[in-house]
Amino acid sequence: MALWVTNAVPVELRPNASEDDLQTVIRAVYKQVLGNQHVMESQRLTSAESLLRDGDITVRGFVRAVAQSELYRSLFFESSSAYRFIELNFKHLLGRAPQDQTEIADHVTRYNESGYIAEINAYVDSDEYIANFGENRVPFVRGAETQTGIKNVGFNRTFAIVRGDATSDSSNKAKLISDLGSNLSTKIAKPQAGTGRTSTNKRFRITATTSTAAAAIGRMSKQEYVVSYSQMTQRIQSILKSGGKILSVSETN
Repeated sequence: MALWVTNAVPVELRPNASEDDLQTVIRAVYKQVLGNQHVMESQRLTSAESLLRDGDITVRGFVRAVAQSELYRSLFFESSSAYRFIELNFKHLLGRAPQDQTEIADHVTRYNESGYIAEINAYVDSDEYIANFGENRVPFVRGAETQTGIKNVGFNRTFAIVRGDATSDSSNKAKLISDLGSNLSTKIAKPQAGTGRTSTNKRFRITATTSTAAAAIGRMSKQEYVVSYSQMTQRIQSILKSGGKILSVSETN
């Protein structure tokens, strides 16, 4: 069985980078930290991008800003269990899966005692993050490699939560809860034949409010649209043109 390997070429912001180089880094951060979610222009962290452009924060600081943003919180915290949220934090910020139940328990305790910001900082400020990504390298999935201090079982567990560049992290179900809780090895599941979807044939759910006219009389409600990638831009433009407001865009399962 062929395995999908994700040894990506690291993206790094170098001194005297051009605007094109900067945008490449920004896109890479959004893709990695937001789990390949589609990011609309209105959702971009323009203030943090400007700080990065001006050299007031490093790439690590920009990663922190994205992970602490309301967008990240709404995508991965508010709609997921604590296990799934922490599982994804490991993937997005350290590029690997959690090794065991102890790591999960430590982060659950930290969140419960110190809150959301402290939970995110625990990854971004860790020795592991700094050793692997430093200040100006974008985090990337590295769990497919043999690493000092990381158990070999982490290889399989990383593959369980990383299924290819065309997938996203929209699912709110934890992938490793049974294996970690029972201290079991994780099997690598073969991708289902005939179901591979590229970025051009994914389907997305757009959640939006009704028109401003309806809102004015107190009847504002939410509407959901499921569209293909090729239809997404047209649908968004239609919603905005009619006076609606986009609340979220996420890939459907």
